[in-house]
Amino acid sequence: MFIKPKDQRVEVLIDVQNLYHSARNLHNARVNFLEVLKQAVSGRKFLRSFAYVVRTKTGEEKPFFDALKNLGIEMRVRDLQEFYDGQKKADWDVGIVIDAIRTAPAVDVIVLCSGDGDFIPLVDYLKNQGKRVEVMAFEKTTSQALREVADEFIDLGQSARFLIKSKINR
Repeated sequence: MFIKPKDQRVEVLIDVQNLYHSARNLHNARVNFLEVLKQAVSGRKFLRSFAYVVRTKTGEEKPFFDALKNLGIEMRVRDLQEFYDGQKKADWDVGIVIDAIRTAPAVDVIVLCSGDGDFIPLVDYLKNQGKRVEVMAFEKTTSQALREVADEFIDLGQSARFLIKSKINR
């Protein structure tokens, strides 16, 4: 276990859709974002956190967005795109990459909360810039290569504290 120096400046980037779907599909639960944030910071200097979320036409997610804001998490909101053929898309990968690169000079550690293997080039880039990159996600739905390239991988499925058991109707 790596000892985390208390003077490290930490930023947390949360791919909400990735974590939401993994928690729902693997554990029939929701993510406890307060516990995720506590683990990500681990007593170090918390600078900021971004949650990348999707807004639907119904607005049913507003209480969830408010809860994230109350935790001190800054919101990055994108509207759900619905296509003529019925497909839906809400991809935040490029936005996460841009924020990570833009803010990296001001931090020592970036905690990426996503299991998406598309972030491997970002992790490589940040590490080449001298940044420590920690990945927090559910091991069963996280790219093996992403786990290997990260300085540390924290499996959110290993502890019930990262989950809120609920009856999910979706």
